[in-house]
Amino acid sequence: MRQAYSDILVEQQRQWRKTLALSAGILAVICGFSIYTGLFDPQRLYEGIPSIVSLMAEGMPPDFSAAKTWLKPLFDTLAMSIAGTAIAVFFSVPLGLLAARNTTPHPVVYQMARAILNGLRSVPELILGILFVAAVGFGALPGVLALGLHSIGMVGKFISEAIEHVAEEPLEATRSAGATALQVVTHGVLPQVLPQIADVTIYRWEY
Repeated sequence: MRQAYSDILVEQQRQWRKTLALSAGILAVICGFSIYTGLFDPQRLYEGIPSIVSLMAEGMPPDFSAAKTWLKPLFDTLAMSIAGTAIAVFFSVPLGLLAARNTTPHPVVYQMARAILNGLRSVPELILGILFVAAVGFGALPGVLALGLHSIGMVGKFISEAIEHVAEEPLEATRSAGATALQVVTHGVLPQVLPQIADVTIYRWEY
């Protein structure tokens, strides 16, 4: 008994040292990049304060004389955000299912879905917007397509991670009842991840 307890204690200490070393390494990387970017340069930060104050002072009081011309751009922005988010969620749910280890039909499909999500997420909305302006012209449409495609990468990533962390008991129960793969998803997976899908949808729309 004493030997077993000693082995457990040694293993816990080993895990603790491993965690401590990993944390120290991550902290060193963060500090190194922070120093490289000038985040720890107090003189430079202090010298920028007057410019910030001057910029804020120049913006006061706000000029609302052209407020009537803001209505259409505001409506366009609202429409693009809603339509773009809707496109993202519509395509992110099936891609998220394919990019989750516990719901993907095949490892190759899993890797392909992950690659698609990573690719869409790595291209900024501005670059996509330029491409779609060249393709379909100016207006709200290129904005919707750019926001939608980029958002698919992020929303799909969140959905796939949420699916991989669902409880297995409901899935096993539906399978044991003779449910098909689609029924397992609709009755075992989606009810567990709907709150997360709603959260990430609202977050992305606000973003």
